[in-house]
Amino acid sequence: MVRKDIKNLHLGVYPPNGRVRVAAPLVLSDEAVRLAVIEKLAWVKKHKARFRDQPRQSQREMINGESHYFLGQRYRLRLHERPGPSQVSLRGIGTIDIFARPGSSQEQREAILLRWYRQQLKLLLPPLLEKWQAIIGVQASSWGIKKMRTKWGSCSIKARRIWLNLELAKRPTLCLEYVLVHELVHLLERHHNERFMELLDQFMPQWRQCRDLLKEVPLGHEDWHLV
Repeated sequence: MVRKDIKNLHLGVYPPNGRVRVAAPLVLSDEAVRLAVIEKLAWVKKHKARFRDQPRQSQREMINGESHYFLGQRYRLRLHERPGPSQVSLRGIGTIDIFARPGSSQEQREAILLRWYRQQLKLLLPPLLEKWQAIIGVQASSWGIKKMRTKWGSCSIKARRIWLNLELAKRPTLCLEYVLVHELVHLLERHHNERFMELLDQFMPQWRQCRDLLKEVPLGHEDWHLV
């Protein structure tokens, strides 16, 4: 539990293992916090079960035949070893080709794929950002993509900077839109309170379905650390 200068208590359950986080107002007693959490215990258990039951990929070895995801679709990896620049391309409806130098390691092949994921998100995001900033009526000063262990996205209110998780390249485009909208709405409302939910309902009425889509693609293997 963390104490913050906020008006309402906030309770969240986070991937990958259902870590529970409580943010409580400074003026709320420990006993009041305890009772509030008990009241939400069924909700917490439901969300922890979702994370527990969500399929997980084993650690990727970056070898022929492995499954990899892009925009919600599963592809089978085909590795090509050749001299020259590394490259990733999609072939047909179910193959992802990775071209790497002969003798490249698993880590090097994975880096090639992650770099390609980042490039694809950088192509997808500008038109989505333009679309949703106009709808919501806000303007982010900048945005970026990075690997995040416990969040799909984050928003620095003061800097008006948005970060999106690189893992979103594996999810359907609607998931990317939902996370983007979620973070843009934080520029209007900092907290996950009733007003925040009302704004999401106003701008993206189907946001709950998009949120559920995030759970349909197996979670990637990570050496997650809880902080």
